[in-house]
Amino acid sequence: MAERTLTIRKIRLAISALICLGVAAHSQEKAPQLLFRAAHCLAVKDFLPASKAKELTFGYFLDENSYEPDKEIYLVKYAAPTRPNGLVFAVVLTEHDGSQDFNIQNNASFILSKDVLGVDFVSPPLGGTWTQEHLALAIKQIEKQPRFTLSVKDLYAADPSIRCESYTDPQPGR
Repeated sequence: MAERTLTIRKIRLAISALICLGVAAHSQEKAPQLLFRAAHCLAVKDFLPASKAKELTFGYFLDENSYEPDKEIYLVKYAAPTRPNGLVFAVVLTEHDGSQDFNIQNNASFILSKDVLGVDFVSPPLGGTWTQEHLALAIKQIEKQPRFTLSVKDLYAADPSIRCESYTDPQPGR
């Protein structure tokens, strides 16, 4: 009986070790290029707060259906790797002639909460309740996915294959 208990403990230990290795490997995934490019646009358009950090933590959710043929990318830039607060951005992705246009449409500061939305907006987005609900849903989707660490230095590197725009850009003729 003692031998069987020891065998069960060894099996449990082996399973636990495999799970830990799987989680560690998963958390060290390379950031998807789409996330990296959208985060690059946030950096070069000055949407990321000044920081001395060498790396930033992001999460993202891609909505390919709501705005066809365009895609909406929701990004969260977390205050720190394990913190429940940060900045959320809505970015429209348009692809044509082999290039990608990233247009930053909205942003807000948030903290996860236990209220109905699951998110409290510290500085609310433009657009009112509808926008807040959509951003809150996107944040909830992002929370189910891995977080990625990106080098600040790399985010500011030029990338001629993409174009970055924002609602803060000067509008011609206005």
